[in-house]
Amino acid sequence: MGGSGISAEAVALFARAERERFLRAHPRSVALAQRAQGHLFGGVPMHWMADWSTPVPLFVERAQGACFEDVDRHRYVDFCLGDTGAMFGHSPEPIARALREQAERGLTTMLPGEDAVICGELLAARFGLPFWQVTATATDANRYVLRWARAITGRKTLLVFDGCYHGTVDDVMVRWQDGRTVHRSGLVGQAYDLSSHSRAVPFNDLTALEAALAQGDVCALLCEPAMTNIGMVLPEAGFLQAARELTRRYGALLVIDETHTISTDIGGCTRLWDLQPDFFVMGKPVAGGVACGVFGISAPMAEAMRGVQQTIRDSSHGHGHSGMGTTLSANALAMHCMRVNLQEVMTEAAYAHMLPLAARLAAGFRRVIAQHALPWSVTELGARCEFQFCAIPPRNGAEAEAAFDDPLQMSLHLALINRGVLITPFHNMTLCCPATTEADVNTLLQALDSVLVELLALPNARMV
Repeated sequence: MGGSGISAEAVALFARAERERFLRAHPRSVALAQRAQGHLFGGVPMHWMADWSTPVPLFVERAQGACFEDVDRHRYVDFCLGDTGAMFGHSPEPIARALREQAERGLTTMLPGEDAVICGELLAARFGLPFWQVTATATDANRYVLRWARAITGRKTLLVFDGCYHGTVDDVMVRWQDGRTVHRSGLVGQAYDLSSHSRAVPFNDLTALEAALAQGDVCALLCEPAMTNIGMVLPEAGFLQAARELTRRYGALLVIDETHTISTDIGGCTRLWDLQPDFFVMGKPVAGGVACGVFGISAPMAEAMRGVQQTIRDSSHGHGHSGMGTTLSANALAMHCMRVNLQEVMTEAAYAHMLPLAARLAAGFRRVIAQHALPWSVTELGARCEFQFCAIPPRNGAEAEAAFDDPLQMSLHLALINRGVLITPFHNMTLCCPATTEADVNTLLQALDSVLVELLALPNARMV
């Protein structure tokens, strides 16, 4: 189902010219990249920052709203938004104020304040799960929920969908391949066989899902309501409702990870689609860009967790939560910023602005693709949309991956950067925030159109 319709030779020629253009226009980024090699492994503070399309990392000077400026004083319209970490824009005024307020009142104490109580109330009202815990990241939240799921059910196997995204939890680093679970490619330093306690099945495949659950050893199905990291893949009608019914039938828990799909609605897909999870996970934007994650707990799960703790206390004098929590979890700064974010930033009004703009962008992508007669498709969900190099939107992770054309994708991203627009790296996803404007959307669409005009004008650009 893949096939971008553009020749590899034309892409390589186009990419070479765009790399030269970038290097000429970014002398300070080039200099900083060379300097960084001295003491930052790979020249960046986190390795994936070197995996973008640019020939050297793009060093940022400042970011505000829907835009940022690099050290060479180039301004960009940002549709990546920290891959959802800045989903409501860079440094929203209420969050900047909250940071100033809390900076003088203490950053971390290992003790709760009133902000924590209010955050619990706000989260419960918004997402429908009555109890909450706060972590440093969504990865941590998923890790701790998995511990609880195994303790509650007495089972060890975690079930995920092929191509899933749940942070860097070891247990999710698996793929489905020819009917069996294998390690994700590129996995470094793995000491044991993950397939002994993790299982992957294709998204939107109820037969495979039921077969995996019917083995009777699955503690939980951990899933995104729509896949977002392998390329956007939407659930087919009734699939998630059937997954909820099947997990209940076979005694497994349902964990919904909305770290990316929270862009769909103020209550996420969980509230919008009435998914009824046992646990709910979210991170990235929940504190307005300050590092924080949360997990919500249904009433039956809270009761089961208390039972687990009591059993541990009775049998070993332990406290019943070893292996969960870090010193900076639920720190005072994050709690204050989360409270302000939920009250003033992550609002109905914000979504009312973001969603129509994203729909406008998706329609524009379809129009540009049609004008250039390319065999591509567009997938959209809430404030997020993506163009994909396949004629029909993918229905599972394998189909989404089959549509990848890494050289083309990287060259398009670099060309957009050279024209003042940033989209999410590693695939072609975009996100609109409350500060995004119609002019910003038009800027992206015009840039993509001009890039495609130049690329397709190259000799033998179209594949026959």
